[in-house]
Formats: sequence, structure tokens, C-alpha cells
Amino acid sequence: SQNFVERGIASWYGTKFHGRRTSSGETYDMYAMTAAHKNLPLPTYVQVTNLDNGRQIIVKVNDRGPFHENRIIDLSYTAAIKLDIVKQGTGLVEVRALEAGQAPAVAKPDVGAPVEVSNDKTEGFYIQVGSFSELANAEQLRQRLQPLNQQAVKISQAVVNGDAVYRVRIGPLTDIDMADSIVSKLADYGIVEHRIVVN
Repeated sequence: SQNFVERGIASWYGTKFHGRRTSSGETYDMYAMTAAHKNLPLPTYVQVTNLDNGRQIIVKVNDRGPFHENRIIDLSYTAAIKLDIVKQGTGLVEVRALEAGQAPAVAKPDVGAPVEVSNDKTEGFYIQVGSFSELANAEQLRQRLQPLNQQAVKISQAVVNGDAVYRVRIGPLTDIDMADSIVSKLADYGIVEHRIVVN
């Protein structure tokens, strides 16, 4: 978990799982400040920031999930309320693992109050479907995906270890349901792996 930071889509889980056993052996309490993550060590304390409104919380990861392919973390009901994502069901977040001694010092009663994240408001997110060292290969994939969403399929160039990399991305998107719909069609185009990228 050291230096672990990721951005993506959060969801939450509630009454259906309340009182059931979590992967760590604890009982799931939808009113506690906990979360499920696919691969962080159990337990790990993480700071979760809602990238749309700047709210921050600290939760204890004590369960495995989420099992929806586009989500990076499942929050307890109370944690989702504090981040203000219960109504929509999902939200764009940053998950940052805290060091061993950090969690108790930061977890104060005012957790969940709005804070400044940055001056840049999140302007959506992308579905990255490929990364190539050759522009021609990226262009070939972009052309193949045009029927999905013509204006949204783009190639972005980056430099990694001194080499140019061409990433094929769909976006920017602001609607998570629309992103889920696009992802459900990717297999029809031969795409079996993708990732959500939040700038």
C-alpha cells in the first residue's frame, strides 16, 4: 500500500450486505467508515476524495470488491453519504493509502467536511482502451472504434521513459452510466482490457 494512489469510479454498498462477514473476518456495518478494495492489504486506511466536490473521508479497507469492472472502491453507506455520492450511486474519486501511523491522527470528527482539492474542477474522465509505441497502430484502433462514439475516440501522446506512447482513449465523459454502456460494448470490438483514467 506504500505510495498507493489511484483515481477512478467509486460505488457503495448497503443494506443487502449489512451484518454479513467481510473478507477480513469483521462484520460489515453499513454505518461504519469502511470500504472494499480489490487488492489493497486488509486492513489499510485510505483517504478518499470526491473529485467533483472536494469532500474527503478516511475509511478502513476491510473487504474485497467492488465486483463491477469499472469501479475501484466500494464505500460503506455512511462513507458514501459523507462524500455525497449516495444519490447518484457512483462518483469520481481519488484513493490514497495512508502510512501506518497516519490514520488515527487524520481521522478527526470533522472528516467529510468540504476541503480544497485543487483549482482545477474535474472535467470528466476517459476509458483507455490501448497504448501503443507506433502511432499507426493507435490510429488503426481509433478507426475501428469510431462507431462507438465518433467524437470521443481520441489518441493522446505521452512520453514514458523517453519513448513516445500513443494512448487510445474514449472521452472525456462525465456520465458514469454512459461509460458503463460503452464498456459493455468493447468486447464486440475485440477489446478485453480497459481502464478508467481521471485527469
